[in-house]
Amino acid sequence: MSERLADWTKGEAAITYQACTACGHVQYFHRAFCAACGESDPREQRASGKGRVYATSLVCRAATPAHVPYNILLVDCAEGFRMMAHGENDLAIGDSVIASFKPFAGKLVPFFAKTK
Repeated sequence: MSERLADWTKGEAAITYQACTACGHVQYFHRAFCAACGESDPREQRASGKGRVYATSLVCRAATPAHVPYNILLVDCAEGFRMMAHGENDLAIGDSVIASFKPFAGKLVPFFAKTK
């Protein structure tokens, strides 16, 4: 497997995904193979950060009051994969969104806001 691009999981303000060079399948979770066809070493790319809210859940109870409320989203990204992330509390299913990055619990995480 080739060297991975740095993304938010490594502290950089970016989202990466993989695309299979054999069948075109797009996947968010990094693997050494394509989950659709099994081809090895899918190509890694940076995402645009654009997407649409698929589902949303506003969390009003947490271990520490400093973190509530916060919104957890499933976002259908423009490149064809779905990811879970934090977002503005007023987001609704179907909203068009764009990612930025904010610190949360000591880590840099994707944070989606409505597209202006």
